[in-house]
This record gives sequence, structure tokens and C-alpha cells, in this order.
Amino acid sequence: MTSSRLFARKSIETLQRQTQENGMRKVLGPLQLVLLGIGCIVGAGIYVMIGPAAASYAGPGVMISFLIAGAACSLTALCYAELAAAVPAAGSSYAYCYAAMGEVYAWTLGWLLMLEYGLAGSLLAVGFAGYFTSLLANFGIHLPDAISVSWLQSSVVDGHISFHQTGGLNLVAAGALACIAVVLVLGVSKAAWVNTLLVAIKLAVLASFVAIGIGAVDVHHWTPLIPANEGGFTYGWQGVLRASSILFFAYLGFETVSTAAGETANPQRAMPIGILGALGVSTLIYIVVAAVLTGIVPFRELGVPDPIAVAVDRIGHPGFAVMIKVGALAGLSSVLLVNGYGHSRICYAMAQDGLFPPVFARLSSRFRTPWIGCILVCGISAVLAALFPLSILGDFVSIGTALAFSIVALSLMWLRTTRPDIPRPFRVPLGGFRVGKVWIGYIPTAAIILCVAMVLPITLDIIESARRGNILPASILGGYACLGAFIYFSFGAKGARRVRSAALEEDSCPAPGA
Repeated sequence: MTSSRLFARKSIETLQRQTQENGMRKVLGPLQLVLLGIGCIVGAGIYVMIGPAAASYAGPGVMISFLIAGAACSLTALCYAELAAAVPAAGSSYAYCYAAMGEVYAWTLGWLLMLEYGLAGSLLAVGFAGYFTSLLANFGIHLPDAISVSWLQSSVVDGHISFHQTGGLNLVAAGALACIAVVLVLGVSKAAWVNTLLVAIKLAVLASFVAIGIGAVDVHHWTPLIPANEGGFTYGWQGVLRASSILFFAYLGFETVSTAAGETANPQRAMPIGILGALGVSTLIYIVVAAVLTGIVPFRELGVPDPIAVAVDRIGHPGFAVMIKVGALAGLSSVLLVNGYGHSRICYAMAQDGLFPPVFARLSSRFRTPWIGCILVCGISAVLAALFPLSILGDFVSIGTALAFSIVALSLMWLRTTRPDIPRPFRVPLGGFRVGKVWIGYIPTAAIILCVAMVLPITLDIIESARRGNILPASILGGYACLGAFIYFSFGAKGARRVRSAALEEDSCPAPGA
């Protein structure tokens, strides 16, 4: 295989034409995109991962962890906003990378996004199962662990994660993903309507939680804000940074907004508004809710899949507890919906380019959605949710997110260098400088540095765990990388070459009347 094929790029003009002619309905506007982003951002971070992050790593300093993660994501969001406005295309960062850097980079990024979205869906479903089980318990219905607990569970020992088998399968989480697959198959307009309703419910419930919960806050629970380090990444500033690394993926929703370019009216204007608006609103919500949660419950008691449920049970109003849990389920459902939407659209874009099997790009004749792809991605996430615990899912999602975000920032600088001529309705602020012909942006460079900083604690923890004999996380990551390389060289590269050849023939022999 020649290097020219590995680094073959898709032209921006081709991306724009595919977006216009993709057969999908273009029904989304700026408000719907903001809600789409909030729907995905305000979910796992606030309803699920905030508990383990506080209990195992940061203590009340989890509020600082959210600030750090939000700052890292805000820089990347600016890069996404410029790329989404200049190159609106289904596939988001994958499409940007294909246009800027070439096929092998695009495949690598796409494979990272598969890890990111697939495991995020699994993690969200596990959180959903935790709240659903807690809600049923309010009505005297207790589900057995055999169907509501994942096959593997984790605990933190001496500052590091260890795993043990439970013998159960989280079928509740798998069932939640099956329901999401049905909604996604029905179409983006119905999914957007359902998402808008779910977002409205969960924001109202979170506002109620803050309004009522603030009266139950004990400020002594915030002291000390950063507990003394107890070894490894357990508390101290080490723990604050470790917590920010697992909360990093909670901001994934703004990336999902950019996957909707193929179904957005006037994406050049709507995309920057949707991406930046969703990120700003969600960061504020995270910090406020984190303050109330850690003020109600001592942080060491929050290491559960349903920390908000623990807090409302502590407040002592049974009716309010039921309402909050219903709101949490609505919130997690909206994130599951948007996450599955983004995952299926990236698969759709990669299948259009020949890098994935064509079945992922097959549209339903009735609903005009990639229905088989929706079912497949939700099915894979369902299997993972039944097997793995929150900790390992959260770490892997954050690794995939940080690497994907870094490639996006690099793609922006590469595109500024190679295609300075294309219209850019939105540009990242502060500008940059040139080294020879290469444009180096201050914001993209800072985004890359912070993304690397986000995954450094996870990487060190995985290495240390492997050194201590727990090789499961490292083995899964290594196996996933090898599988991606095998699929690319055995199928993806050949498929992409066929698609490029067909496109060249079509361009050289236009249809009559074109």
C-alpha cells in the first residue's frame, strides 16, 4: 500500500456536496442544536460520574475538577466551532480530519470515536440502570443483582482500581439501549422532539434539586475542599486532576452537535451557536449541582451509580426523591439518545467513504435514517454495559475523547495551513503564528496540551495497575488498537479506494442533464 493512498484526502467540496445530497432531512436549527448538546452533556457527568469522582479521587474538590475539564473542553469547542462552520458534514471530527490530514488519520480518529461513543453509551446505560433500580425500590420492587449489576465491578485499593466478578449481567442497562435504538430508527425529527422534552424535564428537575437541596447543605462537608492525599490518586491535587480526567468525557455532547451538520439548516451559522451555547450552559449546571450534592452527602458516601438518588434520599422527602429519580432517568435517556445519534452518524459517514461496511450507510426508505447502523451501535453498547463497570468505561471514554479532541485541534491548524482560502464564518480567537508555511494557532495548541494533561493521570494509573498485576485495562486498550489496525488494512483501505475510484469516474462522466 503506497503512502499516497494512506494519506489520500477527501476534498472539502466533496464533503459539502455529500452533506447537501445525503438524503437526510435538514430540520435542525440553532436552538435545537443547543438543546441537543445540553441533552448529551448534562447527563452522565452530573447523574453518574460525579459520585465516583468525588468519593474515590477529588472529594468536594470535584467542583474544581469540573472547572478544569470544562476549560480543556472550551478550547477544543472553539476548534470544533470553526471546523463545523467551514466544513459542515456528517461525521464531525472524522470528516474534518479526512479533509485536512488524510485517510489513515481519519480512520484512526474514527476508530477512537467508536471507542468514545460506544463506551459512553454503555456507561450511560449503567447509570440509567442504577437510577431505575433505585426508583423501583421506592415502590417496594427490588431487582436482583443478577439482572441489574454488571459482570465486572471495581473498587479503589491503595489509590488504584481493582476488579472482581459478580456473576450478574446488567440486563436493565441493555434494555435501555434497546429502547433508544427504536427512537433513533424512527428519525431525527422525532428524536429531536423526544430529546427536547427530556431536556426540559431534566433541567426542571435539576433546578428543583438545587432549590430544595440548598437548604440541606452542611458547609462542613466542603471542609477541606481538597482532602489530603491518601496515596496514588486518592485525594489531594493528584485526585482533583484524576477526577477531571474521568469527568472530561462528560462534555462530549458539544462534539455530538457537530455530527448533526448533515441534518441542519444553515449549518454555517447554527453550528457555532449550538456548540458553544451547549458547553457554556452545561458547565454552569455542573458546578452548581456539584456544590449542592457534596454539601448534602459526605463525599466518601457518593461512590455509587446513582449519587443524586443518594442525596435526595438523605433530604428526607419521599415524594421529592421519586420526582428527582424520574428526572434523572429522563436526563440519562436524553444523553443516551443523543450519544446513539452521534455514534450512528459517524458510522454512516465512515461507511459512505468505504472504511466501514456499507450496511452502516443504508437508509430506511420510510424514516430516512441509517436504521441498521442505529441498531448495531446500540447493540454493541448494550453488550458492554452488561459486562463492565463504571470505572473502566469512564476511563476508556476519556482516553478516546482526549485523543480525538487533540486530532481535531491539529486538523484545524493543518486546514488553516493547506486551505487558507475557504470561507470561515467563525474563527477561533487570538489567532496564531507561522513557522515557515505551517500555521500554529494559540487556541488549538493550548487545547492539545490540556487534552494530553487530561489523559495523563489515566495513563499513569493504567500503567501502574498493569505493573501491580491488573492487566485488564491495558489489555483491552491494546486489543482494541490491534483490532482497528486489522480492520483498516484488511477491509477499510480497500473499500475507501473503491469509493474514491467511483467518485472520480462520476466526476469525469457526469450524468446527462447535470
